[in-house]
Amino acid sequence: MTEKPLVWVGSSRERLRAFPADARRDAGHQLHVVQLGLTSVDWRPMPSVGAGVMELRIHAAGEHRVVYVAKFAEAVYVLHAFEKKTRQTREADLDLARRNLAAVLQQRRAR
Repeated sequence: MTEKPLVWVGSSRERLRAFPADARRDAGHQLHVVQLGLTSVDWRPMPSVGAGVMELRIHAAGEHRVVYVAKFAEAVYVLHAFEKKTRQTREADLDLARRNLAAVLQQRRAR
């Protein structure tokens, strides 16, 4: 099985590093599963961010989310990581993920 590299977009890596240890460990494990081309344990599609964008749901030390896109052959792009405090995802978090996706798409077109 080929493992895709992770590409951290914007501040996603620093934000994930700010998660509590249990949430960070669970997120790392689930991202590794995605890198291997397998389906994560707890995820949902995020069409409101863009086509092919997924959200990992982390239920350790509170609620945390990692937004990524893995549909490209070269890498898994981590677009955003955040703590979820309400039932609905904040518009600011969705906007940041959209901007980071747009940056990835622009970078890929420039190649």
